[in-house]
Amino acid sequence: MAKTIQVRIDDETKSAAEELFAALGFDISTAIRMFLFTALRENRIPFELKRTFNQETQEAMLDARHGKNLLGPYTNAEEMIAAALGDDNA
Repeated sequence: MAKTIQVRIDDETKSAAEELFAALGFDISTAIRMFLFTALRENRIPFELKRTFNQETQEAMLDARHGKNLLGPYTNAEEMIAAALGDDNA
């Protein structure tokens, strides 16, 4: 027995998806079924998922990886917190 899945999506995204899938020769329901079958067959989300970081975060991650622009070492947590808060009296 077939089941129904309801998905809430804004009108603009739905219209754009309908247009794309129609140009490819199928409808949204078929596209969703294709996604589900592919996910089950491959036992994963069938596309790459990745987080993107802003430029400042990317630079900080590279610095940490290369041991650059690091602070410390600290002798205790209070010293580290004071440094993070900019307390020069620590």
